Amino acid sequence: MSWTLGHSETLDAKPDVFVPATVPGAVQVDWARAERWPDVNQGDNFKAYGWMESCYWHYRTRIPEGLPDHAKGLYFVCRGVDYACTVRLNGQTLLEHEGMFAPFEINLEGLARPGDVLEVIVHPAPKAQPAQTTKPQVSYGWDFHPRLVPLGIWDETGLEVRPETRLRSAELGYALSDDFSSADLQLNVEAAGPVANSILWEMLDPSGKVVLSRLGDGSQAARLEHPLLWWPNGEGDQPLYTSRVALLAPDGSRAQVLDQRVGLRRIRLVMGAGAWERERENPVTQAPFPITFEVNGREIFAHGANWVPPGIFPGTVDASTYRPLLDLVAGAHLNLLRCWGGGFVNKDSFFELCAERGIMVWQEFPLACNFYEGTPAYLAVLDRESRAIILRLRRQTALAVWCGGNELFNSWSRMTAQSLPIRLLDRNCLDLDPGRPFLPTSPVFNIRHGDYRFRVNGDKDDVFSLYPKCQATAYMEFGVPGPSPVSVLKSVIPESELFPPRRGTAWETHKGFGAWDGDRNSWLMLNQVDHYFGPSSTLEQLVSRGQLLQAVGLKAIYEEARRQKPRCSAAACWCFNEPWPNAANNSVVAFPAVPKPAYRAVADANRPTLGSARVLRFEWAPGEDFAAELWLLNDSPGATPACEIDALLLVGGKAVPLGAWSVPAGLPNLNQQGPKVGVTLPAATGETFDLLLRVRGHPEWDSTYTFAWKRT
Repeated sequence: MSWTLGHSETLDAKPDVFVPATVPGAVQVDWARAERWPDVNQGDNFKAYGWMESCYWHYRTRIPEGLPDHAKGLYFVCRGVDYACTVRLNGQTLLEHEGMFAPFEINLEGLARPGDVLEVIVHPAPKAQPAQTTKPQVSYGWDFHPRLVPLGIWDETGLEVRPETRLRSAELGYALSDDFSSADLQLNVEAAGPVANSILWEMLDPSGKVVLSRLGDGSQAARLEHPLLWWPNGEGDQPLYTSRVALLAPDGSRAQVLDQRVGLRRIRLVMGAGAWERERENPVTQAPFPITFEVNGREIFAHGANWVPPGIFPGTVDASTYRPLLDLVAGAHLNLLRCWGGGFVNKDSFFELCAERGIMVWQEFPLACNFYEGTPAYLAVLDRESRAIILRLRRQTALAVWCGGNELFNSWSRMTAQSLPIRLLDRNCLDLDPGRPFLPTSPVFNIRHGDYRFRVNGDKDDVFSLYPKCQATAYMEFGVPGPSPVSVLKSVIPESELFPPRRGTAWETHKGFGAWDGDRNSWLMLNQVDHYFGPSSTLEQLVSRGQLLQAVGLKAIYEEARRQKPRCSAAACWCFNEPWPNAANNSVVAFPAVPKPAYRAVADANRPTLGSARVLRFEWAPGEDFAAELWLLNDSPGATPACEIDALLLVGGKAVPLGAWSVPAGLPNLNQQGPKVGVTLPAATGETFDLLLRVRGHPEWDSTYTFAWKRT
C-alpha cells in the first residue's frame, strides 16, 4: 500500500499538504524527510520536532484495484499505532482505538471499493497524564533520551484478503517431563470454515528433518522423545524446532502454512542455595526472593544487562537494528536482557534473534517510575494492552520472566502489591501464561538498583569498596558512566563546542551535563575524572580517562556480584545500549552499535570461568600495602581442573610478584575463594598500574585490573 501523510490542528480539519509516508514508521521521520531537515541526532536538532506531538496526523491511502468481487474477505489489519487513532473510510468513522501494543483489524467486506480513501488519523500524544497511559515514558525525556514523543503507525499494517476457509492461528505449547527425557506437545489451532481432516501438523528438528507428522481437524497432542534442549548463552546450545501447521487444499497442496520456531526448555525462578536456611525464626516472612534462574533443572548465574529502546522512533526499528546489538550481547557472554519498563515492547524479531543467541528476556510492561492510579479508564486500556503483549510474546522461546514495571515500589512511585494495575498484570499473566514467572516490579525485596557512578556515598566509597558491603539477591541495575567514543562525539557535537566540554552546548543537550538532579557534571563526571587524573588537556585524553573509569568500574561490580553467589544470582548493568548518541552515558555500547572500552571489560568480567581478584579500593599511593584476595569464578556447567594462579603487579613496566595460589579441582557452577596476596607498593610514575592474574595452562582465564596512583 502507498501512504501519504499530513497534519491538522483538529480531528476533522483537512491537512493542507500531504507528503509520502513509510509504514511502519513515524510521522516525525516522514515529515523531516520531506522537509529535508538535518539529522535529528546532531546538536539540538531534536527541538525542532516539539510541535509535532500536538497535531493530528492523517495517514491516507486508497483501496487498490484488482480485489475480489465486492472485496470479499478484505480486512484492514494494523499491528500497532502509537498511540491513539481514528480509522475512517471515505470520511466515515469505522474505529476509535487507544493503545500502542494491542493490534486491531476491520472487516471491510461490503464497505470498501477500489479507489476508496482509507485514513488512519493519529491523535496528539498524551500530555497531561502520560502516566495514565501505556505510552512509553522514556520519550517524554530521560537522562539518556531527549523529549521527543513519537507518533505514527509503528508496526506492520495493511490489507489482507482472507479466504473463507483458513487458519486463524496455530500455537504450540509443551511441558517437559521431570527428567527432561520427553516433551508433551499441545498444538492449539483456531480455524475458520470447514477444515475436516485437512490440517497437517509437522515438527521439524533443528536440522529440518520431520520428526512428527499428524493429519487432523485442529488442535492435537503428541509426545516428543529425547528432545534437544535449548540453553542460555554459555550453558549449552540453542536448538530450535519448527512447528509447521498447513491447511491442505482438496488437491493435497498446502493452501496456507503457519510456522513457529520453538526452543524446548523450562525456566523457573527459585530460592537460591541456602536462602531458607538463613531465616531460622518460625514463622517468617519471605525475606529472600526467588530470583535464581533454574533452566532445565540447573541453577545458573544470570549474566545480564538492561536493554533500552535502540532508537527514538519504534517504527524505524527492525531486525537490522537489533541484529548487530544482539551479536554484541552474545559476544559479551551475557545470557539475560532486562527490557526496561520505560521503553516500548520490542518487535517479534528481537525475541527471535535472542532465541538464536541464547539470550533470555526479562520483559517489563510499559510502567516506569510513576504512580499508575487504578482508574477504570486506565485499567481498561492496561488490560487490553497487557493481554495483547502476553498473547503475542508467550510463544517466544527467549521470554523468561514477566515483570510489572520499573521502580514502582518506592518513594517516587508509591505503588504496592495491592495497587490495582499490579494485581491486573499478575492476573493476566496467570490466566494467559501461567508457566512463566511474574515479578511485580524491580527492585523488589532484596534486589538492588544502583549506584550509577564510580565514586559514591559523597565520595566516601568507590565501586571497589561499596559492593563488597552489599548483600543483594540480584543487582538488576548498576552503572558507571563513560563518554562516547571520539568519533561519535564529533558526529553530534559542533567542532567549536567539542573541547573543553561546557554547559550550554551540545554536550549538555546530549546529556553530558545536567542529565539528572541538576548535577553540575552529570554523566560526563568531570569532577571524578579530574579527581583521579587531573585536568585533561585534549578531548582524546578526557575520553580515554573517562572510559577507563567506566570499564574498570563495571568489571569490578560484575565480578563482585559473581563472588557473592549463591546469595546473589544475577547481575545486569545499566545499561547495554542507547536510543540516540549521548555525549556520556551509562551505556556500554554507544548509538547505534559502537562498543566503548567498557564493552570489552563487561565481556571480560562475564567469561564463564576466570581468575578474579577482590581489591577494596581503586586509588593507591607508593609505600602502601596493596592486597588482593584471589578467586576462581566458575559459572559454567563444566568442572574446573586443578591449576596455578600467579599474581603480579605491573608498575612502570616492571613486574612485581605478589604470590601464587594452587587451586584445587572444582565442581561445575562453583566459585573457589583463595588466599590474600600483597606487597608494599614501590615508587612509580604515571597515572595507573596493573594487577595481572595468570592462570597456568589456561590463558583464557587470565585477568588484568587497572588501578590509579593517588595524585600528590
